[in-house]
Amino acid sequence: MSRRYRPVVTRPVPASIALDPALPALLRRIYAARDVPGDEALDTGLGGLVPVGRFAGLAPAVERLLEARRQDQRVLIVGDFDADGATSTALLVRGLGALGFREVDYLVPNRFETGYGLGPEVVALAAARQPGLLITVDNGIASVEGVAAARRRGIDVIVTDHHLPGDTLPDACALVNPNLPDEPFPHKHLAGVGVAFYLLAALARSLAERGEVAHTAPRQMTAWLDLVALGTVADVVPLDHNNRILVAQGLQRIRAGRCSPGVLALLRAGGRDPARACAADLGFAAGPRLNAAGRLTDMSVGIACLLADDPVIAARLAGELEALNRERRVLEARMREEAEALVEALPAAASERLPPALTLYRPDWHQGVVGLIAARIRERHHRPVVAFAPDGQGRLKGSARSVPGLHVRDTLERVAVTRPGLIEGFGGHAMAAGLTLREAALDDFTEAFSAAAGLRLDAAQLRGELLTDGELTAAELTLDTAELLEAAGPWGAGFEEPSFQGRFEVLAAREVGTGHLRLSLTTPCGTARIGAIAFGCPAPWPVTGELVEMVYRLQVNAWQGRREVQLLVEHLQPPGP
Repeated sequence: MSRRYRPVVTRPVPASIALDPALPALLRRIYAARDVPGDEALDTGLGGLVPVGRFAGLAPAVERLLEARRQDQRVLIVGDFDADGATSTALLVRGLGALGFREVDYLVPNRFETGYGLGPEVVALAAARQPGLLITVDNGIASVEGVAAARRRGIDVIVTDHHLPGDTLPDACALVNPNLPDEPFPHKHLAGVGVAFYLLAALARSLAERGEVAHTAPRQMTAWLDLVALGTVADVVPLDHNNRILVAQGLQRIRAGRCSPGVLALLRAGGRDPARACAADLGFAAGPRLNAAGRLTDMSVGIACLLADDPVIAARLAGELEALNRERRVLEARMREEAEALVEALPAAASERLPPALTLYRPDWHQGVVGLIAARIRERHHRPVVAFAPDGQGRLKGSARSVPGLHVRDTLERVAVTRPGLIEGFGGHAMAAGLTLREAALDDFTEAFSAAAGLRLDAAQLRGELLTDGELTAAELTLDTAELLEAAGPWGAGFEEPSFQGRFEVLAAREVGTGHLRLSLTTPCGTARIGAIAFGCPAPWPVTGELVEMVYRLQVNAWQGRREVQLLVEHLQPPGP
């Protein structure tokens, strides 16, 4: 955690947002600042979901699935090696099995052998299992060559994806993606697992209307909303109204214990109580442990954990994922130090005039961890970052993370158009993307990407402003307020958890763990005392008696059967200029 001064800005609160006057004033302020009407913020019931009938791409996919069911064809799910892909895969395996598909299997590309998506190499592996139908989840919209290879082998493909499409679409028998140009579905931010859930819901409804399954089958698909919640939060897609419903409903099932044993095991492996699970627990405990498999080896053990029905087996597999996650943390810590050294070595670093975008590479970096490094450096230096690792075949695999104001996939597209042949392949979202380069093209890419980012970002966007929901009074620094905010979620990307700013006096400070700081604080007037934890902020600063400015979240700290309020420090600095 840096001591560098960063400007702290209070989110504006539009007066035009209609909010229920019965809501606590603090929640009215928070919801209005997120431009969310009160009724929408509070409505997390399944009835608020956009109906499946509005998702036009589902119809041909359902028809092809009905044919596969009638002909008893083998269905093979082709997933992805992250948490969204793993939950999507497990969801379809469970859901199709419950709807009477007798042969459902899955195949997950290996990051280090076949790369991302349904490439021709993956099709060859799939063909060995003799499927009648392939379904991609969380990938496929860019797999033009792979789908063509499947068709040449006489294998139909249904593509379900949420990534932004390119100019050429694969010639699949059905394309299910809310971001297709002619798709009327209004909520474009579904994760891959959200798209898979809509496909299952539409299929269940069609089978029920035909009398081939119980009329309750569509409702029964909600039994796996824990998987939808986990994949949605872990993929950091914006929590618009539709996604908040999916996450809230999944969390309800997790808290009640009516969910996959694997999800419970992942939460417990991360030291979280499933009975009190919140979105942050999915994003910071379950998600990273699931992702660790795809980052370091392959996602098979993660999917097996999500598919396990025996809690003992699920716990054992979660233990394997925990071991991988510990290994990932060690690797990430080393690479992060090396990345910071690369930034500090830039000629402009001494003047604090870094370029508008950063490109980082070391020949010994790990492909599975560069995305995390890009995110960490982005957070510290407030500009888009691409981190690269070698693939061992003369190419570099890059992972990009962006900042508000720069659509990183579109920026990569601009580079690809203005510098033909520089980028071999790319894809992604507004805030994250992946790409492939020749090793020899790194310097040219660095120059072109920074120039393209500089055209879209001004100096103010690169200052790293911290947005908050203002200050809390001493009377609001209570357990009741923390519990109110905890219950007002789910919070996440695009519906950020409330953070606040304030000035406090340090009564005591001591280092805990490895590089974390536990603080005892009081408001300057001494009317309230409260504890705080600052991760990544080693001693010796600040010291007893010093005034500090903080950006923090109010948190319920539950331990040894007790519940108390504490501040989770997001940024700590001396009183600003």
